[in-house]
Amino acid sequence: MAGSRGSQAAWALHLDHPAANRADIEYLLDQVNEVLVRPLRRADVVGVYAGLRPLASAGGKDTTGVSREHAVRRSAAGFVSVVGGKYTTYRLMARDAVDAAAQELPFHVGASRTADLPLLGAAGLSAAGQRAAAHRGAAGLKPGQVQRLLDRWGSLALEVLDVIAADPALGEPLPGAEAYIAADVRYATSHEGALHVDDVLTRRTHISFEAPDRGRRAVEGVARLMAPVLEWDDATIDREATHYRARLAAELEAESMPDDASSDAVRATVRDLRLE
Repeated sequence: MAGSRGSQAAWALHLDHPAANRADIEYLLDQVNEVLVRPLRRADVVGVYAGLRPLASAGGKDTTGVSREHAVRRSAAGFVSVVGGKYTTYRLMARDAVDAAAQELPFHVGASRTADLPLLGAAGLSAAGQRAAAHRGAAGLKPGQVQRLLDRWGSLALEVLDVIAADPALGEPLPGAEAYIAADVRYATSHEGALHVDDVLTRRTHISFEAPDRGRRAVEGVARLMAPVLEWDDATIDREATHYRARLAAELEAESMPDDASSDAVRATVRDLRLE
Protein backbone atom coordinates (compact mmCIF):
# COMPACT_ATOMS: atom_id res chain seq x y z
CA MET A 1 0.00 0.00 0.00
CA ALA A 2 1.26 3.49 -0.79
CA GLY A 3 2.98 4.95 2.21
CA SER A 4 3.23 1.52 3.79
CA ARG A 5 3.99 1.34 7.49
CA GLY A 6 6.96 -1.02 7.26
CA SER A 7 6.07 -4.71 7.27
CA GLN A 8 2.95 -5.43 5.22
CA ALA A 9 1.16 -8.64 4.36
CA ALA A 10 -0.48 -9.16 0.99
CA TRP A 11 -3.67 -7.12 0.56
CA ALA A 12 -6.77 -9.28 1.00
CA LEU A 13 -9.49 -6.60 1.05
CA HIS A 14 -11.37 -4.79 -1.75
CA LEU A 15 -9.26 -4.01 -4.82
CA ASP A 16 -11.50 -1.33 -6.37
CA HIS A 17 -10.57 1.62 -4.17
CA PRO A 18 -8.17 0.95 -1.28
CA ALA A 19 -8.27 3.72 1.32
CA ALA A 20 -5.70 5.18 3.68
CA ASN A 21 -6.46 4.85 7.37
CA ARG A 22 -5.48 6.90 10.43
CA ALA A 23 -2.38 4.77 11.07
CA ASP A 24 -1.15 5.33 7.49
CA ILE A 25 -1.46 9.10 7.82
CA GLU A 26 0.11 9.23 11.27
CA TYR A 27 2.99 7.04 10.10
CA LEU A 28 3.82 9.38 7.21
CA LEU A 29 3.53 12.45 9.42
CA ASP A 30 5.87 10.87 11.98
CA GLN A 31 8.40 10.07 9.26
CA VAL A 32 8.41 13.52 7.66
CA ASN A 33 8.44 15.30 11.02
CA GLU A 34 11.78 13.72 11.82
CA VAL A 35 13.40 16.12 9.33
CA LEU A 36 11.17 19.21 9.65
CA VAL A 37 11.94 22.14 11.93
CA ARG A 38 8.23 22.96 12.20
CA PRO A 39 6.29 19.69 12.49
CA LEU A 40 3.20 19.04 10.39
CA ARG A 41 -0.07 18.17 12.04
CA ARG A 42 -3.05 16.17 10.85
CA ALA A 43 -4.86 19.44 10.18
CA ASP A 44 -2.14 20.39 7.67
CA VAL A 45 -3.00 17.45 5.42
CA VAL A 46 -4.90 18.71 2.36
CA GLY A 47 -5.19 15.57 0.25
CA VAL A 48 -4.78 11.85 0.80
CA TYR A 49 -4.53 8.99 -1.64
CA ALA A 50 -3.70 5.31 -1.38
CA GLY A 51 -3.04 2.55 -3.85
CA LEU A 52 -1.94 -1.02 -4.26
CA ARG A 53 1.25 -2.09 -5.94
CA PRO A 54 1.35 -5.44 -7.74
CA LEU A 55 4.33 -7.55 -6.73
CA ALA A 56 5.61 -10.91 -7.86
CA SER A 57 4.44 -13.65 -5.53
CA ALA A 58 5.98 -13.43 -2.08
CA GLY A 59 5.08 -17.01 -1.28
CA GLY A 60 3.23 -15.93 1.84
CA LYS A 61 6.25 -14.02 3.18
CA ASP A 62 6.55 -10.39 4.25
CA THR A 63 6.18 -8.28 1.11
CA THR A 64 8.86 -5.79 2.18
CA GLY A 65 11.49 -8.25 0.94
CA VAL A 66 9.96 -8.68 -2.52
CA SER A 67 11.51 -6.84 -5.45
CA ARG A 68 9.61 -3.78 -6.68
CA GLU A 69 10.96 -4.26 -10.21
CA HIS A 70 8.82 -5.76 -12.95
CA ALA A 71 9.49 -9.13 -14.56
CA VAL A 72 8.53 -10.43 -18.00
CA ARG A 73 7.55 -14.09 -18.17
CA ARG A 74 6.91 -16.40 -21.10
CA SER A 75 4.73 -18.98 -19.43
CA ALA A 76 3.72 -20.70 -22.68
CA ALA A 77 4.52 -20.47 -26.36
CA GLY A 78 3.16 -17.19 -27.69
CA PHE A 79 2.09 -15.99 -24.24
CA VAL A 80 3.96 -13.15 -22.55
CA SER A 81 2.96 -11.57 -19.26
CA VAL A 82 4.34 -8.84 -17.03
CA VAL A 83 4.28 -9.01 -13.24
CA GLY A 84 5.18 -6.29 -10.78
CA GLY A 85 6.18 -2.84 -11.96
CA LYS A 86 4.31 0.45 -11.70
CA TYR A 87 2.62 3.05 -13.90
CA THR A 88 5.66 5.32 -14.05
CA THR A 89 7.78 2.64 -15.71
CA TYR A 90 5.13 1.61 -18.24
CA ARG A 91 7.30 2.32 -21.28
CA LEU A 92 10.11 0.15 -19.96
CA MET A 93 7.63 -2.62 -19.13
CA ALA A 94 6.12 -2.41 -22.62
CA ARG A 95 9.54 -2.47 -24.27
CA ASP A 96 10.59 -5.58 -22.35
CA ALA A 97 7.29 -7.31 -23.10
CA VAL A 98 7.49 -6.56 -26.83
CA ASP A 99 11.13 -7.65 -26.95
CA ALA A 100 10.19 -10.95 -25.32
CA ALA A 101 7.30 -11.51 -27.74
CA ALA A 102 9.48 -10.65 -30.74
CA GLN A 103 11.89 -13.46 -29.90
CA GLU A 104 9.31 -16.00 -31.10
CA LEU A 105 8.56 -14.29 -34.41
CA PRO A 106 9.92 -15.91 -37.59
CA PHE A 107 11.40 -12.62 -38.77
CA HIS A 108 13.77 -9.99 -37.41
CA VAL A 109 12.39 -7.14 -35.31
CA GLY A 110 14.54 -4.05 -34.85
CA ALA A 111 15.56 -2.64 -31.51
CA SER A 112 12.93 -0.73 -29.55
CA ARG A 113 12.69 3.00 -30.31
CA THR A 114 10.41 3.91 -27.41
CA ALA A 115 13.12 5.82 -25.53
CA ASP A 116 13.42 8.21 -28.48
CA LEU A 117 9.70 8.81 -29.04
CA PRO A 118 8.29 11.91 -27.30
CA LEU A 119 5.23 11.64 -25.11
CA LEU A 120 2.05 13.47 -26.06
CA GLY A 121 2.61 17.16 -25.50
CA ALA A 122 6.40 16.92 -25.77
CA ALA A 123 6.64 17.22 -29.55
CA GLY A 124 6.96 20.86 -30.53
CA LEU A 125 7.28 21.99 -26.93
CA SER A 126 10.17 24.38 -27.58
CA ALA A 127 8.02 26.53 -29.87
CA ALA A 128 4.75 26.07 -28.00
CA GLY A 129 5.24 28.99 -25.64
CA GLN A 130 5.51 31.57 -28.37
CA ARG A 131 2.62 30.07 -30.30
CA ALA A 132 0.46 29.96 -27.16
CA ALA A 133 1.12 33.60 -26.33
CA ALA A 134 -0.03 34.62 -29.81
CA HIS A 135 -3.02 32.25 -29.87
CA ARG A 136 -6.49 33.78 -30.14
CA GLY A 137 -7.65 31.67 -27.21
CA ALA A 138 -5.04 33.26 -24.93
CA ALA A 139 -6.38 36.80 -25.44
CA GLY A 140 -8.50 36.78 -22.30
CA LEU A 141 -6.10 34.79 -20.11
CA LYS A 142 -3.54 36.11 -17.69
CA PRO A 143 0.13 35.32 -18.50
CA GLY A 144 0.30 32.97 -15.54
CA GLN A 145 -2.68 31.01 -16.82
CA VAL A 146 -1.09 30.51 -20.23
CA GLN A 147 2.10 29.26 -18.59
CA ARG A 148 0.14 26.90 -16.37
CA LEU A 149 -1.54 25.42 -19.43
CA LEU A 150 1.89 24.86 -20.98
CA ASP A 151 3.21 23.30 -17.77
CA ARG A 152 0.23 20.95 -17.60
CA TRP A 153 -0.42 20.09 -21.23
CA GLY A 154 2.86 20.81 -23.00
CA SER A 155 2.33 21.53 -26.68
CA LEU A 156 -1.22 20.17 -26.34
CA ALA A 157 -1.99 23.46 -24.59
CA LEU A 158 -2.56 24.80 -28.10
CA GLU A 159 -5.51 22.42 -28.44
CA VAL A 160 -6.89 23.63 -25.10
CA LEU A 161 -6.56 27.20 -26.40
CA ASP A 162 -8.51 26.14 -29.49
CA VAL A 163 -11.33 25.12 -27.13
CA ILE A 164 -11.22 28.56 -25.48
CA ALA A 165 -11.13 30.34 -28.84
CA ALA A 166 -14.35 28.52 -29.80
CA ASP A 167 -16.00 29.45 -26.48
CA PRO A 168 -14.23 32.27 -24.56
CA ALA A 169 -16.28 31.52 -21.43
CA LEU A 170 -14.16 28.38 -21.02
CA GLY A 171 -11.19 30.59 -20.18
CA GLU A 172 -12.78 31.50 -16.85
CA PRO A 173 -11.38 30.06 -13.60
CA LEU A 174 -13.15 26.96 -12.35
CA PRO A 175 -15.26 27.90 -9.28
CA GLY A 176 -13.95 26.07 -6.24
CA ALA A 177 -10.62 25.27 -7.92
CA GLU A 178 -9.45 28.57 -9.35
CA ALA A 179 -5.98 27.30 -10.27
CA TYR A 180 -7.76 25.53 -13.15
CA ILE A 181 -9.97 26.93 -15.88
CA ALA A 182 -13.18 25.62 -17.37
CA ALA A 183 -11.36 24.52 -20.52
CA ASP A 184 -9.32 22.02 -18.49
CA VAL A 185 -12.56 20.20 -17.71
CA ARG A 186 -14.03 20.48 -21.19
CA TYR A 187 -10.81 19.27 -22.85
CA ALA A 188 -10.45 16.38 -20.40
CA THR A 189 -13.95 15.28 -21.38
CA SER A 190 -13.77 15.82 -25.13
CA HIS A 191 -10.16 14.72 -25.72
CA GLU A 192 -9.02 12.60 -22.76
CA GLY A 193 -11.94 10.25 -22.27
CA ALA A 194 -13.21 11.46 -18.88
CA LEU A 195 -16.64 9.89 -18.28
CA HIS A 196 -17.40 10.87 -14.69
CA VAL A 197 -16.69 13.86 -12.48
CA ASP A 198 -14.25 11.84 -10.38
CA ASP A 199 -12.29 11.13 -13.58
CA VAL A 200 -11.76 14.88 -13.89
CA LEU A 201 -11.34 15.79 -10.22
CA THR A 202 -9.06 12.88 -9.34
CA ARG A 203 -7.45 11.56 -12.52
CA ARG A 204 -7.30 14.28 -15.21
CA THR A 205 -6.60 17.03 -12.67
CA HIS A 206 -5.37 16.90 -9.07
CA ILE A 207 -8.20 18.98 -7.63
CA SER A 208 -9.23 16.24 -5.20
CA PHE A 209 -5.69 16.31 -3.76
CA GLU A 210 -4.95 20.03 -4.05
CA ALA A 211 -8.15 21.78 -2.98
CA PRO A 212 -8.69 21.98 0.79
CA ASP A 213 -12.27 20.77 0.32
CA ARG A 214 -11.08 18.05 -2.12
CA GLY A 215 -13.29 19.33 -4.92
CA ARG A 216 -16.60 19.56 -3.06
CA ARG A 217 -17.30 23.12 -4.23
CA ALA A 218 -16.05 22.44 -7.76
CA VAL A 219 -18.04 19.28 -8.42
CA GLU A 220 -21.26 20.93 -9.59
CA GLY A 221 -19.44 23.17 -12.08
CA VAL A 222 -17.37 20.26 -13.34
CA ALA A 223 -20.49 18.18 -13.96
CA ARG A 224 -22.13 21.00 -15.91
CA LEU A 225 -19.02 21.53 -18.03
CA MET A 226 -18.92 17.82 -18.87
CA ALA A 227 -22.64 17.62 -19.63
CA PRO A 228 -22.68 19.02 -23.22
CA VAL A 229 -19.98 16.60 -24.35
CA LEU A 230 -21.53 13.52 -22.74
CA GLU A 231 -25.14 14.59 -23.32
CA TRP A 232 -26.06 14.50 -19.64
CA ASP A 233 -29.46 15.70 -18.48
CA ASP A 234 -30.06 17.43 -15.15
CA ALA A 235 -30.74 14.12 -13.41
CA THR A 236 -27.37 12.75 -14.51
CA ILE A 237 -25.59 15.93 -13.43
CA ASP A 238 -27.18 15.63 -9.99
CA ARG A 239 -26.32 11.93 -9.78
CA GLU A 240 -22.66 12.61 -10.60
CA ALA A 241 -22.36 15.43 -8.06
CA THR A 242 -24.18 13.50 -5.35
CA HIS A 243 -22.02 10.45 -5.89
CA TYR A 244 -18.78 12.43 -5.70
CA ARG A 245 -19.80 14.04 -2.41
CA ALA A 246 -20.73 10.61 -1.02
CA ARG A 247 -17.35 9.30 -2.09
CA LEU A 248 -15.60 12.17 -0.30
CA ALA A 249 -17.58 11.50 2.86
CA ALA A 250 -16.62 7.81 2.74
CA GLU A 251 -12.95 8.60 2.18
CA LEU A 252 -12.83 11.09 5.05
CA GLU A 253 -14.48 8.61 7.39
CA ALA A 254 -12.13 5.86 6.21
CA GLU A 255 -9.14 8.07 7.03
CA SER A 256 -10.30 8.25 10.65
CA MET A 257 -10.41 4.46 11.02
CA PRO A 258 -7.61 2.74 13.00
CA ASP A 259 -6.73 -0.08 10.60
CA ASP A 260 -7.04 -1.40 7.04
CA ALA A 261 -10.08 -3.59 7.68
CA SER A 262 -12.26 -0.89 9.23
CA SER A 263 -11.07 1.72 6.72
CA ASP A 264 -11.80 -0.57 3.79
CA ALA A 265 -15.26 -1.45 5.12
CA VAL A 266 -16.21 2.24 5.23
CA ARG A 267 -14.77 3.14 1.83
CA ALA A 268 -16.36 0.12 0.13
CA THR A 269 -19.83 1.48 0.83
CA VAL A 270 -19.51 3.91 -2.11
CA ARG A 271 -18.46 2.21 -5.33
CA ASP A 272 -17.15 4.27 -8.23
CA LEU A 273 -19.78 4.89 -10.90
CA ARG A 274 -17.46 3.42 -13.52
CA LEU A 275 -17.73 0.07 -11.73
CA GLU A 276 -21.51 -0.02 -11.75
